[in-house]
Amino acid sequence: MPAVVITGTSTGIGRACALTLDAMGMQVFAGVRRREDGDALRAAGSDRLTPVLLDVTDEACIRAARDLVAERVGGAGLTGLVNNAGTTVPCPVEYLPLDVFRRQLEVNLTGHLAVIQAFLPLLRRARGRIVNVSSVGGRVGAPLMGCYAAAKHGLEGLSDSLRLEMGPAGVHVCVVEPGFVATAMRGKLERDTDTELQRLPREGRDAYGRQLTALAATISREAADGSAPEVVARAVTHALTSRRPRVRYPAGAGARRLLTLRRVLPDPWMDRIIGRATGYSAASRDAGRR
Repeated sequence: MPAVVITGTSTGIGRACALTLDAMGMQVFAGVRRREDGDALRAAGSDRLTPVLLDVTDEACIRAARDLVAERVGGAGLTGLVNNAGTTVPCPVEYLPLDVFRRQLEVNLTGHLAVIQAFLPLLRRARGRIVNVSSVGGRVGAPLMGCYAAAKHGLEGLSDSLRLEMGPAGVHVCVVEPGFVATAMRGKLERDTDTELQRLPREGRDAYGRQLTALAATISREAADGSAPEVVARAVTHALTSRRPRVRYPAGAGARRLLTLRRVLPDPWMDRIIGRATGYSAASRDAGRR
């Protein structure tokens, strides 16, 4: 039975991936940080689905998860690893606390590396596949999302290097790049934006308050009309099961269009498009009139 480890399966894309692969008959080890999330996922899946406590920032937790999976799969090894865990905190780079930046990198980049290193021996054994869930933001940076963009850009680069290194071992590495997806990230972004506004000094709120509010509103509006998480789960499934997996999978509303524009347009043009699309340009003009 093909065996797959997925991180960040409590909600959204990770949950959709876990349930989709479980329904296909795979042995899914679903990483969660809270037992109650694991219980809810188990109730929605089959007896094959195994929730595993897996905090990607906790090395001891990663080792324990690796040991459990190794015991279950034995000599067959691991068919796939899907790195999906992640978080985001909106903040202007000018006022971005370094501890917040480090935490973003730890969750969205360093944690993925730690999980990859832990499970690579099992993946080598099965000539398995690694799927890193990045974002359109990994190649199209947005204002006020600097730490998220830095982490996702880093994940894209890490995946490229890892793909070249693992190719001779028969371990394929690919990247899934979601666009706008209807997940719990929308509500979390709104809450985090309010928190960051309160944390900014007065001059920071004066300079960026309108832009932060506009960005949160724009992303929330786009996410409300975004693709279902199952759209991304289908891309992950193709990456894990296709005889000819791709290197990159744009998935969900707006992903392919944005990445095409990024490739063909000059940077100044793209900057104007991003500024208008995020509401940043209009909010900046309004702030300048005050």
